[in-house]
Amino acid sequence: MPTGYTYYVQTPRLKDDDWNSLKSIIKTKGLRVVSLDLPTSHQFSVINDEFTGRMLSAINDLMLDMLVAIARKDYVDRRRRQKEGIVKAKSEGRYPGRPSDTELQQKIEGMLTDKKSYDYIQHILGCSRTTISKVSKRLKQEDPKP
Repeated sequence: MPTGYTYYVQTPRLKDDDWNSLKSIIKTKGLRVVSLDLPTSHQFSVINDEFTGRMLSAINDLMLDMLVAIARKDYVDRRRRQKEGIVKAKSEGRYPGRPSDTELQQKIEGMLTDKKSYDYIQHILGCSRTTISKVSKRLKQEDPKP
């Protein structure tokens, strides 16, 4: 990235390790971060003396770290609340989950019965190996061999 350019991005919701890695890249490249969420970062364009620039840089680094931490916490909290809501809705019978694709499963059953390979079934039907495996397990449970 060339120096002197300004890139506007949304505050990331990165994990600590990822954020520290990104921060070191930003510092190595000599980039200045101007965040729409951080009004003090907009003042970088009018700095004339070194002391003020270093002070604003330190303040902005601290504020940006806080914004990233808050954004990450908000993301984690929303995911946790979503999972809790799904568990509650399932227990009350209001969240049935994704319906099974019975047509696809019947096709897989037929191909497994015809001794077709997983690779062949996956290629022809465009389904995952996991789906094929689930159908195969169900078939074995329904018709156990002596």
